[in-house]
Amino acid sequence: MASFDACRAKMEKEEISQSAISAFESTFNSLVSGNTGIIPESTITPSPDLVSADSISLEPDTTLLSETVVLKLNGGLGTGMGLDKAKSLLKVKGDDTFLDLTAKQIMKMREEFGTNVKFMLMNSFSTSADTLEYLSGKYPEFASEEGLEMLQNKVPKIDATTFQPATCESNPSNEWCPPGHGDLYAALVGSGRLDALLEGGFKYMFVSNSDNLGATLDLKILTHFAKSDAPFMMECCERTENDKKGGHLAVRNSDGQLILRESAMCADEDEPAFQDITKHRFFNTNNLWIRLDKLKEIIDKFGGFIPLPMIKNNKTVDPKDDSSQKVVQLETAMGAAIECFEGASAIVVPRTRFAPVKKCNDLLLLRSDAYVVTDDFRMVLNPACGGTAPVMAIDSKKYKLVDKLEAATAGGIPSLVNCKRLTIKGLVRMSKKTSFVGEVSVVNTSDEAKFIPVGEVKDTSLDLTDSPGLGALKPTAVATAPIDGQKPGTSGLRKKTKVFMGEHYLNNFVQSTFDAVVASGTVLSEGSLVIGGDGRYFNDTAIQTIIKMGVANGVKRFWIGENGLLSTPAVSAVIRERGPVWQKAYGAFILTASHNPGGPEEDFGIKYNCENGGPAPEKVTNEIYKNTTTIKSYNMCTDFPAVDINKVGTTVVKSDDGSSEVTVEVISATEAHVSLLKTIFDFDDIKALLDRDDFTMVYDTMFGVNGPYSKAVFVDELGQPESTCMNSTPKDDFGGLHADPNLTYAKELVEIMGLDRKGMKIDVGDRKVPSFGAAADGDGDRNMILGSQFFVTPSDSLAIIAAYADAIPFFRVQGGLKGVARSMPTSGAVDLVAKDLNFDLFETPTGWKYFGNLMDSKDIYGGKDYTPFICGEESFGTGSNHVREKDGIWAVLAWLSILASENSDASKPLVTVEDIVKSHWAKYGRNYYCRWDFEGVDKTSANAMMDKMRADSGSNTGRTIGGYTIATADDFTYVDPVDGSVAKKQGIRFLMADGSRVIFRLSGTAGSGATVRMYIEQYQPDKTKLDMAVADALDDLVKVALELCDIKTFCGTETPTVIT
Repeated sequence: MASFDACRAKMEKEEISQSAISAFESTFNSLVSGNTGIIPESTITPSPDLVSADSISLEPDTTLLSETVVLKLNGGLGTGMGLDKAKSLLKVKGDDTFLDLTAKQIMKMREEFGTNVKFMLMNSFSTSADTLEYLSGKYPEFASEEGLEMLQNKVPKIDATTFQPATCESNPSNEWCPPGHGDLYAALVGSGRLDALLEGGFKYMFVSNSDNLGATLDLKILTHFAKSDAPFMMECCERTENDKKGGHLAVRNSDGQLILRESAMCADEDEPAFQDITKHRFFNTNNLWIRLDKLKEIIDKFGGFIPLPMIKNNKTVDPKDDSSQKVVQLETAMGAAIECFEGASAIVVPRTRFAPVKKCNDLLLLRSDAYVVTDDFRMVLNPACGGTAPVMAIDSKKYKLVDKLEAATAGGIPSLVNCKRLTIKGLVRMSKKTSFVGEVSVVNTSDEAKFIPVGEVKDTSLDLTDSPGLGALKPTAVATAPIDGQKPGTSGLRKKTKVFMGEHYLNNFVQSTFDAVVASGTVLSEGSLVIGGDGRYFNDTAIQTIIKMGVANGVKRFWIGENGLLSTPAVSAVIRERGPVWQKAYGAFILTASHNPGGPEEDFGIKYNCENGGPAPEKVTNEIYKNTTTIKSYNMCTDFPAVDINKVGTTVVKSDDGSSEVTVEVISATEAHVSLLKTIFDFDDIKALLDRDDFTMVYDTMFGVNGPYSKAVFVDELGQPESTCMNSTPKDDFGGLHADPNLTYAKELVEIMGLDRKGMKIDVGDRKVPSFGAAADGDGDRNMILGSQFFVTPSDSLAIIAAYADAIPFFRVQGGLKGVARSMPTSGAVDLVAKDLNFDLFETPTGWKYFGNLMDSKDIYGGKDYTPFICGEESFGTGSNHVREKDGIWAVLAWLSILASENSDASKPLVTVEDIVKSHWAKYGRNYYCRWDFEGVDKTSANAMMDKMRADSGSNTGRTIGGYTIATADDFTYVDPVDGSVAKKQGIRFLMADGSRVIFRLSGTAGSGATVRMYIEQYQPDKTKLDMAVADALDDLVKVALELCDIKTFCGTETPTVIT
C-alpha cells in the first residue's frame, strides 16, 4: 500500500495542523486501500419520515442564544461560475451581497433578542483577504470581533498513478486543493477554536453555506435541537426536480445508521435511483446543528479528527490544462459526519430555509422578484409565487459564467413572480421592463444576443433568431493573449508610443481595466465615462479605440474633452464637479505620459481615475495587472462610427432593435476646471495684481495641454494679453520639447526669467525680466514657479503656500488649513510650517493616491477630516483637496494670490517672489535641497544598486562618512493612517544625525529604461547662511551620497541628466 509519508512531510512543511493531517491521512488510506467511496444502492434504505420543523410546538428558549455560535462556510470562490473572489461577495439582491445579508441577519438578531449572538466564518486562503476587507469597510463591528475567522486547510493533490503528491513546476499552487467542507471539524480543532468555544460556554453550533440566505439561526429549531439532546442534526428538504442531483439522506442497512450519500458516491448504474425523488425524498441542505461537547468527545475518541467518508474526484493538476498530470482530489462532506454521531437526527424544514446559488439559474431567480428579502433579511420565495418557485432552464453552456449572465441582464432583471417555467436556449438580452408569465420558451440560434421584447411575455415560445440585433452596438470578442510588461506604475502605464500602437497592446490594457473596474463594483452602464488626454501623438486614435471598447463593455455615456484634450487635474474636476447627478462620472481614462516627451518615437501613457477623481488605488491597479497576465479576448464594437471629437456636441447611436443607445458628448475641455478655480481664488484680487504697471508675468505651457486652460484663465477671465501665455498651442510632440517644467527642460522660460539651468542669475543687460514666471508639463499637473531672476524650489513652494493659505478664499472661508502632506523625498520645509501653525502633517510615499486617501479620510473611510488640505511633491507637483490630482494652474494661481495679498496697496513698491521666499527663510530657516536625476540607465544595474544599499542598511546605520554620521539607514515603509494599507520599498533613506538626508528612489514614470533619483537635503537655521548657492551648500553631502550609492560602478556614470 502506498505510503502517506510524502504527503505528511509536504503538509508539515506548510505548517498545516496535525488534526488536518490526520483527517487527510484517513481519507488517503481509504483511497489506497482500494475504497472507491461509492455507496451502492443495495446497501441502503430510503430515510423514513422525518420530524417537520413546521410541527414543532415548543416555546422558543432565548437563553440558548448565549450558548450558540453561528458559522458560515465562506471558503468558496465560485470558480464554477467564473468567479475569482469570495462567492459571498457576489451581489444577490440589489446592491447587497451574500455577505451583506448575512451580516444584516446577525445584526437584526442581536438587536431583536438583546444578545450578542456569536458569529464566525470559515474562510479559505483564497477568500480571507477579500472577505475581511469587505467586513472592515462596511461592518467594522464584526471585523473587530475576537475569533471571527478560522481558515480552511489545504491538502495535496494526489498523482493518480503513484498516489504520491502531485507536482506542478509552472505553478506550485496547483499542487494543492481544498479538502471540502468536511474540513470544518479539522479546522475547528487545528485552529484552537473548538476548545476556545467550549471554554467560553458555547454548546451549540449552527453551520450553513454562505450562499444560502435562507439558513438563519431559527430559535424554534434551536430549542428543538437542545431539547432532543441529539449530538447532531441535519436540516433536510423534500427533493424536487430542481435539486434531484443533491446529496440525499438514507439509512445504512448494516447498522441502521443515518448516512449522507453525495452524487460523487453514487455508481453510474445507481444514478436513476439516486435521482428518484419519490424514493429518496430528503436532501441535505447543508444546514447543520452540532453539539460542540459531543463533537469534542468524538474527535478525542479518534485521536484528533473525525473519520469521514471519502469523496474522490478525478482531475488534472492544472485545471486549465487537460493534458497535464492526472490527479485525484480527495474531499469530505461535513454532512457526512451524521454517520459518526450515535443518536444523530434529521429534520424537514421548509424551502424558505434553502435558497443557495450554485448556478446562474439560481442567481437569476434570486435576483428577480420571485424572491424577496424579509424584515430579518432572509431571502424567501415571494408569496405571490404560490409556494412553488419558477423552474429555470437557461442555457447552461451560454450562461455557465456569471459575467455572461451579467451581460444578458445589463438592462435589468425581468419579472419572474408569475412565471412557472422559463427555458432559454442561445444568447439573449433581457430587460427589467419584461415580465415572464406562465411557461415561456425563448430560442436564438444566431451568434448574436437578441433582445427579448418588453412587456408581458405569456405562455409562449419565442424564436429570436431572425430578429434585429444591436447593429453598430454589437460587441465582438477579439481573441488575444497576454503581453508582458503591462504593470501600471504610480501614474499608470507608460511605454514608447510604438509599443502602444502594436497589435492588441492598448486593447489588452483597456479591457483589463474595464474588467478590474467592474470587479470593484462599478456599473459601467450607469453614469458617464470620461476620456481625454494631453494631446500627444496617438491620443486621437486611442480615444476612438476606447470608445468602441467602452460601448462593447456596456458604457452608455461618454464625456470626451474637446479635441481629445483634458488636463489631468481637469479630468478630476470633471469627475467631481460635472453634472447632472444622474450622469455623474464614475471614472476616466487619461491618455498621458505626463512630463515625458511625446511623438511617434517618444512616449505614450494611459491611466484610470476612479469616482473620487483620483488615480485608481493599488487594489485596482493590481487587479488590472493581474488581468493583463491572463487575458484571452477583449470586447470591441467594430462597427461603432468614429466620433468627431474636435467640436463640442452630442452624438447618439441607437441599436437596430431599439433596445439600447449610446451617447458620446464632446465637452468643453476647460469649463469644469476653470469654473472650479473661480470658486477657490479671488480672481478680482489677482486681476488687480496683474494689472499693476510694475508687474508682468509669463506662463509657459510648453505646447502641452495646459495651453487652452492658461488662455481661458489669464486671457478670457483675467483680461491679460495673449503674450502672457507662452507656447500655448498644444502639439502632439510638444514642439519637439521635453515638456517637463524644470530648470533644464524649460530652457526658454528660464532664460526669459534671467536664470541658468542651475537656477543662478545670468547677465540680462537692460532687458526687463518679468516679475513672475511659471511653467507646466505635458498633462498640466506640474508647475515650476519663478520670480525675477529667482527660482523657487518645489519644496519651498509647498511650504510657502501652506504658510500663506489664508490668502486663498478656499482655505480662509473654511476656517483655515487643517492638514498638509509631502512625499517622503520632498524636503522638510513644510514640516516646519506645520509645526508652527499646528497643522496635521503626513509623510507619504511618492504617488498622489496617498494624498487622496488623506483627503477622503472622512467622506469615504469615516475617519478624521483633514480638509482643507494642501499637499505636494518635490517633482514640481502641488495641489489641494479641490481635486484628487496635483494641479499646475492651481499652484500658479495660489502664488498669484499670495503676491496679491502682499501687494494690496498699489502705491507701495512691489513685494516680489524673492522677497516672500527670503522672508520665509528668515522665519523658518532654509532647507537646502536638490535632486539629481540619472535618466535612461540600465534597469538591472539600477535595481542591483538599490538592493546593495538595502542590504547594507544595518551596517550603514551608525557609520560616519565624510563628516556625517548616519543615524538611520533604512527602506521607507508607509502605513496608511486611513485604510491601514502598507507600502514597502518606497526609497532608501540615509538620515544623518544633524538632520540632513540622502535618499534614493527608482522612478516608475519613465517610458523606457530606469531613472535613478538622488535627493540631497540639509537644514540651515543660521540666518547668516541663507544665501549660499545650493551647489556650494550641499557639495560635501553630494560627495557622501555618491559614495554611498556607488552609482559609477553600477550604472557607469556620476553625471546627472537633470539637476533640480
